[in-house]
This record gives sequence, C-alpha cells and structure tokens, in this order.
Amino acid sequence: MINEIKQDAKTRMGKSIEALKGQLNKIRTGRAHASLLDNITVEYYGVDSPLSQVGSVSTPDARTIAISVFDKTMIGAVEKAILKSDLGLNPSSQGTLIRIPLPPLTEERRRDLVKVVGGEIEGGKVAIRNIRRDANSDIKSLNKEKEISDDESRQAEDEIQKITNDYIKQADDLAAAKEKELMEI
Repeated sequence: MINEIKQDAKTRMGKSIEALKGQLNKIRTGRAHASLLDNITVEYYGVDSPLSQVGSVSTPDARTIAISVFDKTMIGAVEKAILKSDLGLNPSSQGTLIRIPLPPLTEERRRDLVKVVGGEIEGGKVAIRNIRRDANSDIKSLNKEKEISDDESRQAEDEIQKITNDYIKQADDLAAAKEKELMEI
C-alpha cells in the first residue's frame, strides 16, 4: 500500500516536471527552435490541427523559423494562427514557405522573461508540494486506520520527502538552464 502511494506520487511529480518543461518551452529566448510553435493549431478544413501536421517546421538559422506548408491554400490560415498566438511573432510568406524572423531580445525583456521563468518554476514546485501533501495525508489515514505502524508511517513520509526533494531539484535545474539560455546573447 505504501509503495503504491509512493509510486503514484512519483508518477504525478514526473508529470508536473513534464508540464513545467512544456511551459518553459513556450518562453521565447530569441533563438529559433521548432518547438516554439508546438502549441499552435491551425484550422484545417474545419478541424483544429497542430502546425506540424499542416507543414514542416525547420530552423534555417539561429534567428529564423521556416514553415513549408503542405497545402498552398493553408498559408493564410497558418499566418493567422501564428499572429493570434501569444508569442508575438510576425510571419511573412514567400510562395509556399513562411518565414518567421525572431527579433533579438533586449536586456530588459530578458530580465522580465527570467522573472516569468521564476514564476513558472514556483508554480511547478507548488504542484510537487501539493502531491507530497496528498501522499502524506494518504499515509496518515492508513496510520489512523491502523493499517500501518507509526514507524512505517514516519519512514514512508521521509521517503516521500526525499522523492519531493529530487523533483524540486529537477525544477531548479530546469530554471537554471532556462535562465542561462535567456541571458545568453
């Protein structure tokens, strides 16, 4: 029973870290990478489709993203979807190719983005701590119902704290890497 609680906590904390990675990928660093457009959907014959299914996304250089649209009639819809996104990008089409230049970030904008990263990381840590709280309350209820002893309860809570510390450290490592990436010129 305790192992199930620990495994559930590990799984949920892992999902929190994955969600955190997704949130951090959305934060633009001034350097082009295809995953920047992962969350953009385009209306394709009445169905919202991911951009990767409408065209191929590539990065010809460090400051440009190129999208080669499979269906020429979709160029306008793809441009519109990119403009509507909260990324602040301005696409320009050249035939079947859409180019998206990424402007360099100012020092002030970089500092603002570091603050945004900090907020995202803190949100991820809160989610991990909430999972720890849930797991500890499950263990306490098992102890209360006399299904496990006090020693087992204390040991399980210590193990859950170690698991929590590991995932908090992963979140801190993600933050450090993203901040380093943001502050590079």
